[in-house]
Amino acid sequence: MGINISQLANEITKELKNYSHEVAEKMEEVKKEVAKEGAQELRSTSPKETGTYGKGWRATKKENAWVVHNATSYQLTHLLEKGHAKRGGGRVAARVHIKPVEDQLVKDFEEGVVKVVQG
Repeated sequence: MGINISQLANEITKELKNYSHEVAEKMEEVKKEVAKEGAQELRSTSPKETGTYGKGWRATKKENAWVVHNATSYQLTHLLEKGHAKRGGGRVAARVHIKPVEDQLVKDFEEGVVKVVQG
């Protein structure tokens, strides 16, 4: 007994749609997990004067992406990470704390993508 070519094409299309939907769902889980881990890591590794800056890190969903940001002291992120000029002259040294976490998150996300795609 043979199979109709149009039926085969329909079945292949249906399976590909199921697979892509499944991959999209798992990718969303990976994005969320990596973003939340990043926010948690930044909470613990951020410079601490009063503690407010470190407690401000959040992972938020923006359309199809997850964003890690500081909700309470967003103005300080660049100043602390890159350093800045003092009012009376001189510079405040950079306190690099975001870049190492970012690098780790990129690596974790890439590993998560490979796991999802490979199944």
